[in-house]
Amino acid sequence: MGAEHSRPPSTFGRRHGPRLRPARRALLATLLPRLALAVPTGSASAPTAIDPAAAFGSTITDLWLEIGFGAGEHLAAQAAAHPEIGLIGCEPYVNGVAALLSRIDAVGLTNIRIVADDARPLLAALPAACLGRVFILFPDPWPKRRHHKRRLISTRALAELARVMKDDAELRLATDHREYARWMLRHLLADPDFFWTARCPRDWREAPPDWPETRYQIKAAAAGRPAMFLRFRRRVRGRPAENRRPRA
Repeated sequence: MGAEHSRPPSTFGRRHGPRLRPARRALLATLLPRLALAVPTGSASAPTAIDPAAAFGSTITDLWLEIGFGAGEHLAAQAAAHPEIGLIGCEPYVNGVAALLSRIDAVGLTNIRIVADDARPLLAALPAACLGRVFILFPDPWPKRRHHKRRLISTRALAELARVMKDDAELRLATDHREYARWMLRHLLADPDFFWTARCPRDWREAPPDWPETRYQIKAAAAGRPAMFLRFRRRVRGRPAENRRPRA
């Protein structure tokens, strides 16, 4: 069985960092249980579906997902800017989850639900065509060749994303690692379910206007690693494949 069809290795590294301050440990114990989105388990051939919109307990106009939200700066900013949208954030790093909880608690955000684990079980449990936007921002590039199989962007992952994204839904990616950017483009341009929206170099060199800049992004730019911003759309089901390349 090929690597793409066997169970993929973990796409994330450590789960724990420095010891948390008492206030953040308290949020993990009190606030996280209220915001955690339970992901049911099922067999690989018949995964158990969930109704993520029901978890928000109010009317939402769309559902967005961020995979690997880091310290939660981007996710919290998007939630504050779009109170009508339900946002799900996946992050296995406990310190990052605690940082997001601190932001949620500070400003009283109500439209975020958290999966403090790998995103793959969630993707398998989501119903088809339920997501209007997906963010994968600065994922671990796993730069060593022997670790490339751990990269989040893969043929298998894109197939699962295409299943759960609505027609014309947007996939936003960012990386400050040039080789990983080429890897992302190679996989996405070969995928018939997605097409690149860029028309000129500025479209991948500059962030979208509604992009909240994060500390990691600022730090990377200061170190001479400018980010590359890739925006793809999920092709409308039933239409011929479309994958336009931007002008140089």
